[in-house]
Amino acid sequence: MQDRGVTRRRCLQGAASGAGLALLGKYVHQPGLAESSSSKGVSEMSERATYFAYVGCRTTRERNARGEGINVYRAATQTGRWTHVQLISGLANPSYLAFDRSNRFLYAVHGDLTDISAFAIDPGTGKLTHLNSVSTFGKNPVHLTIDPTNRWVIVANHLSSTLVVLTRNPDGSLGGLADEAKLTGKIGPHRVEQPFSKPHQVVYDRSERFLIVPDKGVDQVFTFTLDAASGKLTQVSAGTPRARDGSGPRHVAFHPTNAFAYVINELDSTVTAYRFDQATGKLTPFQLVTTLPDTFVGDSRASEIALSNDGGLLYASNRGHDSVATFAVDRVTGRLICRGWTDTQGKTPRFFALEPAGGFLFVADEDSDRIVPFRADAADGKLLSVGDPVNTGSPVCIVFVPS
Repeated sequence: MQDRGVTRRRCLQGAASGAGLALLGKYVHQPGLAESSSSKGVSEMSERATYFAYVGCRTTRERNARGEGINVYRAATQTGRWTHVQLISGLANPSYLAFDRSNRFLYAVHGDLTDISAFAIDPGTGKLTHLNSVSTFGKNPVHLTIDPTNRWVIVANHLSSTLVVLTRNPDGSLGGLADEAKLTGKIGPHRVEQPFSKPHQVVYDRSERFLIVPDKGVDQVFTFTLDAASGKLTQVSAGTPRARDGSGPRHVAFHPTNAFAYVINELDSTVTAYRFDQATGKLTPFQLVTTLPDTFVGDSRASEIALSNDGGLLYASNRGHDSVATFAVDRVTGRLICRGWTDTQGKTPRFFALEPAGGFLFVADEDSDRIVPFRADAADGKLLSVGDPVNTGSPVCIVFVPS
């Protein structure tokens, strides 16, 4: 592999002309960028690093984006402070990231395009090396997950209304298409956002028996199983009732007990609480709450959802109100009680993530080009702003791996 980068312009021109996969195969480290760090680098590097953070972003002009690629950081759990390790540039919209089951490989879907890329992770430095890139056999891949056997990569193609299963090779590289499932249903009433089925996420429940797929276009949350031997998908007939018309289910988070699941609905800024039947995969709704305060009368859309490690708190972000809503979770009934809202100190919190120990919550303010750290106080659910933001262009995804 040559020691030079691929410019974003060249990458995008190639993707537009159908040569995107060929160019993706040339993505490399940029040594000068890989060693860059903030002005506090010396003191930060002296702290005991306990995990690496990988940040995906938007890069394209069509998205009015300012991102440059995948950024890698070394992070200290004690302080929440991040030190820059590497930038993999030349990547068009590496918008969602996920690790394989061994945490030795990272996968990135290229939003708005048709590709997915595989990277090897150096366990000592956290740095990435590009392995290969393949087609997702659909348009605008937005989410992915790896099955428990580590043999299959499942991708949600948002604008093709499909789930696809790709083979994963022992060396971490990606192979060909194993299966494809087309999602169908009654489209929602939103004239712009709901023209057809639009799967927005694919995740396993806690038992890893069922795949759950919130679909923004048809106001539905689908349930699938995956055959580990063949890589074939099967839609579970029990399924789930349709969500409220025009709600736009986006992402789901499972309670640690696996008895409850919580779906954030993008278009009407709500969270639906479901009871989860672990035998059949069926979701049964029992509560609907707003993610916005009743004093807010502007436009806003919900985006991300996550539970604290112990399942006692649920967080949900709002783009427009630019906040993270916090809910207490009743441990017996699963019902949600609002505890308040935290200003994200930036615009458009498309994504947020709790670091592995659960002590810090990092908010990716996409349109403010920064990631803001908050300390998560388990006692009362408050999020307290701590430390300096991490400046990075158009961040839309954060994932962590132990160092």
